[in-house]
Amino acid sequence: MKSAVVLLPGLNRDRDMIAALTKIGGRPPATVWQTDTEIPDVDLIVIPGGFSYGDYLRCGAIAARMPVMRAVAKRAEQGVRVIGVCNGFQILLEAGLLPGVLMRNASLKFVCREVMLEVANPDTVFTRGYRHGQVIRCPVAHHDGNYFTDAETLSRIEGDGRVVFRYAQGTNPNGSLNDIAGIVNGAGNVLGLMPHPENLIEAAHGGTDGRALFESALRCEAA
Repeated sequence: MKSAVVLLPGLNRDRDMIAALTKIGGRPPATVWQTDTEIPDVDLIVIPGGFSYGDYLRCGAIAARMPVMRAVAKRAEQGVRVIGVCNGFQILLEAGLLPGVLMRNASLKFVCREVMLEVANPDTVFTRGYRHGQVIRCPVAHHDGNYFTDAETLSRIEGDGRVVFRYAQGTNPNGSLNDIAGIVNGAGNVLGLMPHPENLIEAAHGGTDGRALFESALRCEAA
């Protein structure tokens, strides 16, 4: 499968993501810039983490209004898989591709550490390499990862199985509602998550718990 990585000023995890996709997918991803209005014919688009546009206004708010995000939205409507990690998750929310918001961490501090994640829904194109209830390790690094939404939306995404990852074993680093760490859209082809699975895909990282997410997303057959 072919993939692409969105590049925006201030993102700093793009090289990590490119390395992960190259290693797991067997070919380097295409890269698309903020002003690009078209995205190549790919099967997976990834928006990596960082601090796009210095996190001015709100995290992801400026990035969500760049021409490239209109192209991402168009591809998502066509069924292309999209992953947003950390700032990428914030951008997807600001762009309206996922519901809810990410607020300041409850501690009001930047958090950089390893957390435990429970796989809440293994029946998506992103999580089919995991088991239901499986607990994996994953690093986080963010200041605004506190997921919040209104009660009606929360009930809907919970009822529809759209929460795919939860912080487990008391490791919620930000105060997110229902320990939510990652969600998908209604069609199941757009995933946003705060933790960084690209930083735990090989032995040199100290573990491979994040690898199955990319192996799942890069598989050609349907879930």
